[in-house]
Amino acid sequence: MKRSLSYTSEGAAAFDDPEAAIDAPGTTWAWAASTDRAELDSVAECFGIHSLHVEDVLNDVRPKTEVLDEYTFLLVRAARFRIGETTFLEEIRTRQVGIFIGDDWLVTLTTEEVAPVDEVWTRVAADDRRALASGADFTGYLVFDRIVDGYFALLDEVVDDIETVEERVLDEPDPDTLPIINDLRRELLSIRRVVWPTRDAASVLYRGDTDHVSEPIEKYYRDVYDHLVQVVELTETYRDLTAGARDIYLNTLSQSTNEVMRRLTVVATIVLPLTFVAGVFGMNFEVMPELTWPYAYHATMLGMGAVALILTAYFRREGWL
Repeated sequence: MKRSLSYTSEGAAAFDDPEAAIDAPGTTWAWAASTDRAELDSVAECFGIHSLHVEDVLNDVRPKTEVLDEYTFLLVRAARFRIGETTFLEEIRTRQVGIFIGDDWLVTLTTEEVAPVDEVWTRVAADDRRALASGADFTGYLVFDRIVDGYFALLDEVVDDIETVEERVLDEPDPDTLPIINDLRRELLSIRRVVWPTRDAASVLYRGDTDHVSEPIEKYYRDVYDHLVQVVELTETYRDLTAGARDIYLNTLSQSTNEVMRRLTVVATIVLPLTFVAGVFGMNFEVMPELTWPYAYHATMLGMGAVALILTAYFRREGWL
């Protein structure tokens, strides 16, 4: 899929061919979404984009920003949970988005259609005045900002799951709780691996390190950087919450085990003297006191019952039962 448009402050026009969009007056934006290297290369060649940068888009490369004389290359990852799957069962899915900012052109390369890019494309194509009045650097910011907004959406879903897990841990922990907590920790780790390098990539764009981002637009990239810092902080906070939930679960499990062991110990303690009495009178000696006493059996049973009752009363008073 290839799309191209050219826009000025008066409006936007769509083109089938990127070269036609380049020849049109105004700012050019070309978007290619395909896993076919040749299709991405065909768009990249029109704008003089290096083939290694196209390769970065196709491969699982760490988010980064590279500043060249001809353009500035920003590689980020759009992230979402798999549609129709629960977050407990699926890892976060990321897709590479290459944003190339030139003097009067913008190119976005992706391996498939990405919602944040499509949303901004629709906005520009619909003659959004604010977007039309600015250059390629502002449109690149809009795409970048929408991708970062997606990180907040991910965290909103994760925090809902964390609250559910915390309620389960406190109310009625079960063996299925620990795998769920571990899944949440893996999801947060996946988000962390995305946002940390993206934050570093954003810092290059607001510090004035590239001539392709004008000074008035740098403050917008600074805002994206601040959002990424917030995402990083939230990710670390939620990781601490999941670690706390896991500790509570393990402590609750340990307390439950200790309670069972205490009750078994009490039972064994009550039975121990009874076993001793039964063992003594169960010995096969011919000469033993009370063996010929008619009431020996009844006295022994009453004595064993009294011992059991006394021990039970004692353990209840101590709070062990």
